[in-house]
Amino acid sequence: MLNTYFRIIVGTMVLISVLLTQYVDPNWMWFTIFIGVNLIQSAFTRWCLLETILMKLGLKKGEDISCSAPIKRKA
Repeated sequence: MLNTYFRIIVGTMVLISVLLTQYVDPNWMWFTIFIGVNLIQSAFTRWCLLETILMKLGLKKGEDISCSAPIKRKA
């Protein structure tokens, strides 16, 4: 469930920032860059601020993992 919300929120933020860049001010592109940098950072650190916020709001980590390291299962 967490992964689904994560993808919806990030995708929406990217689309909104592109629309704001096109129709309001080109400086909104910095917001898109910020999102991309955070996604790259989370790939290396295995920590994501959005994931932390969503978990504090009550979403549970399930089988779908967003920014965290994969769950290792015992054979």
